Amino acid sequence: MADHNHSHFQHLYLVLAGIPGLEQKHHWMAFPLGALYVIALFGNGVIISTIKSDLSLHVPMYYFLCMLALADMGLALCTMPSMLGIFWFNYKSIVFDACLVQMYFIHTFSAIESGVLVAMAFDRVVAIWKPLRYSAILTSGVVCRTGAVILTRAVCVVFPVPFLIKRLPFYGSTLLSHSFCLHQDVMRLACASTRVNSLYGLIAVIFTKGLDSLSILLSYIFILRTVMAIASGEGRLKALNTCVSHTCAVLIFYVPLIGVSVIHRFGRHLSPLTHALMANAYLLVPPVLNPIVYTVKTKEIRRKIIQIFVQTKVTAGG
Repeated sequence: MADHNHSHFQHLYLVLAGIPGLEQKHHWMAFPLGALYVIALFGNGVIISTIKSDLSLHVPMYYFLCMLALADMGLALCTMPSMLGIFWFNYKSIVFDACLVQMYFIHTFSAIESGVLVAMAFDRVVAIWKPLRYSAILTSGVVCRTGAVILTRAVCVVFPVPFLIKRLPFYGSTLLSHSFCLHQDVMRLACASTRVNSLYGLIAVIFTKGLDSLSILLSYIFILRTVMAIASGEGRLKALNTCVSHTCAVLIFYVPLIGVSVIHRFGRHLSPLTHALMANAYLLVPPVLNPIVYTVKTKEIRRKIIQIFVQTKVTAGG
């Protein structure tokens, strides 16, 4: 009878975790954490505004970069309220439905970023394989349709996840492992079988991150074969140099992602601190490092940042 009474019960609130073992130092960690969010939002904002204002950057490669920056800003904005709430104000409670909303947007923006990285890989394939037909193949219409497909896939694939969680009973522990809501973390608190959730989560990951990583790998195999066919060493180096930024972006996204997945599957014996740090790296590293990578490699973006700093200095001096 007790189980029947609890069958549809859910907690109104869940409790977010900070960094285990460092609770007394959260107020000190709030400042570097806030700085990371400023870097992420400012850097990606500069990329978007530069591409929008500079007509010379209105080409497919930079359109895809703009999509990547938007996805990174989305990830940063999804986690910022709960992260800063914990480290700045020691506020750890989150409404159950708000947790599901945050979880949905985190996984959606993550899927969007993965899809954009595939589109950027295809862009590099066309640029190296068919440079003379680059503009004819990757037209504005193709870029727009590609962006629409990436967005639609992410929204549709992740859409059932909150509803699958919502049907489960939660009347045990309310403590999550991270400073934000992830599907695997919320699912483990359920007091019923989560086989359907686990199966759908696995299918969703394979259909998004799995297929995407395989597509990127095949793209680079094709790129390397094409580059090796170039006669001059200087030509090969020049072609590979155009892929450096994208390669960094792929590593920045997939290395923490693989780390989090491996730890969730096989690292249950590891300390909670390890789980927390890997999850934070998974969601914070790409939005922070991607703008830095593309700023270093793109002189137009560097120029824009210098102009902003000069204008700020002049305004402050005035």
